[in-house]
Amino acid sequence: MRSPLLRSETGDGPLPFAASAPRVRIRRTAGITGIVRMTDSTDLFLGSTANGDRRSLVLRRANRHGLIAGATGTGKTVTLQGLAENFAAAGVPVFVADVKGDLSGIAMAGSATAKAHAAFAERASAIGDSDWRYRETPTIFWDLFGEQGHPVRATVSEMGPLLLARMLNLNDVQEGVLTIAFHVADEDGLLLLDLDDLQAMLAECAARADDLTIRYGNVSKQSVGAIQRALLQLRSQGGDRFFGEPALDLSDFMATDDEGRGIVSVLAADRLMASPRLYATFLLWLLSELFETLPEVGDPDKPKLVFFFDEAHLLFDDAAPALVEKVEQVVRLIRSKGVGIWFVTQNPTDIPDAIAAQLGNRVQHALRAFTPKEARAVRAAAETFRPNPGVDVAQAITELKTGEALVSVLQDDGSPSPADRVLIRPPRSRVGPVTPAERAVLIDTDNVGDRYDVAIDRDSAAELLGAKAQEAVAAADATRAQVAADKTAALHARDEARAAKEAERQRIARAREDERAARTAEREAAKSPWNRATQSATRSAGSAVGRIVVNEIGKQVFGTTRGGRAKSGGMVGGLLRGVLGGLFRG
Repeated sequence: MRSPLLRSETGDGPLPFAASAPRVRIRRTAGITGIVRMTDSTDLFLGSTANGDRRSLVLRRANRHGLIAGATGTGKTVTLQGLAENFAAAGVPVFVADVKGDLSGIAMAGSATAKAHAAFAERASAIGDSDWRYRETPTIFWDLFGEQGHPVRATVSEMGPLLLARMLNLNDVQEGVLTIAFHVADEDGLLLLDLDDLQAMLAECAARADDLTIRYGNVSKQSVGAIQRALLQLRSQGGDRFFGEPALDLSDFMATDDEGRGIVSVLAADRLMASPRLYATFLLWLLSELFETLPEVGDPDKPKLVFFFDEAHLLFDDAAPALVEKVEQVVRLIRSKGVGIWFVTQNPTDIPDAIAAQLGNRVQHALRAFTPKEARAVRAAAETFRPNPGVDVAQAITELKTGEALVSVLQDDGSPSPADRVLIRPPRSRVGPVTPAERAVLIDTDNVGDRYDVAIDRDSAAELLGAKAQEAVAAADATRAQVAADKTAALHARDEARAAKEAERQRIARAREDERAARTAEREAAKSPWNRATQSATRSAGSAVGRIVVNEIGKQVFGTTRGGRAKSGGMVGGLLRGVLGGLFRG
């Protein structure tokens, strides 16, 4: 990469800000596996011994991994920076975690006015490096928090329960519950993309604890609560920014520029170091993704990617045996994917033996032996090197100067070279951090652009479970509303029935009262003198009229005698007159 603030290759001073300089153009061939060759070099010059013997790293053995170790201030970071430059110059992409912030200077050319210039120039002359001159290295900056580089994100599903449990420091029971949550999400077709999704899935598992316990084993709400608290703590450390989309495209780490130089991807890890578990787990996840994504290539002429794991002891501090076993598996097998891993740490004993046995290339800076424990560490470090009759390795480790190291690398036939004291080649780029303004320019002018800058929040477990919960709440509300409506209707119907019954009762009561009143009125009326007189008069009138009518009828029916009496039918006529008279009287 060339920055708008460039140093000339002779280190004479800065070029104008608007100097003509190509942007970092990422070139990929054949997708993630493509690498553009820059040179036909078959090795990387590391430095020279005191008698002028050159020591180089064979490129086709560089995927056999390596170790850079040494006490603080002995030159580990400078050695790392120089190695990263050399790999990039040979067309090999590099990933490095910048835990102190000073590796960012690899993006800028060194300067003849820099504090370390005289020492570097003297060292280059001492080792016979006539080609040494300042030059920048193509660089892309990354940052899990998206503040000092392009954001790096992964989905929760990609991280998986094992690494996530390591990140959250869960115990075995809690890890089991987390694994069940992942399994249930897969069964239900729910995407776990960010922490919101995982927390929603855990809440769903707690709600279904009884059923899941029968199917998969105990799922206690206490364990779910413990995981939720760990996730809350991770959020407070900013870890939620790491989970989500767009997820990192690994091909952005496997690229070269227009000149065929490998791109150096620098992860800003100074803030990340405040969360060492997040730092270590992220790097392990990255290795796992590379292992699962890259095809088998055997032993290529040069690595497809070199991965520097600074402060490597953080990966193994308090690590569960299952995690160490996974790291060992990745380190052992990723070699055939063309990836070289270099662990950088203070003491080689920080690396578990099973993993240290896979590290074929070693650069050991000075160790101090002021205490018995440190003395044992020195002896242990010395025993890891192939003996050299001309070098007392254990003594040399304590005598090494800054910038000097014991070096043993795999030779062309695959055997380790004897340990030699080597003065390490100085870097060509700036030793020290870039300024915020320079970093901003470098980020704005690379070809990654803004592809990762804006987070994408598509429908996943949190949204789907939230919608499901809302539907359940709506259904419950509708059920409650229907029950309430039915209850109200029942109460209304009951009140109406009671009202109708009361109205009927009152009607019957009124009818009975009216009937009683009528009878009473009739009795009272019957007792009235006027009514009795009227009734007597009516009966008398009726009797008289009846007699007259009967007599007339009798005359018509039976006739009359000469003397005015009937000749016959006297009995019948009398009977008829009695009946009719009774009718009129009645």
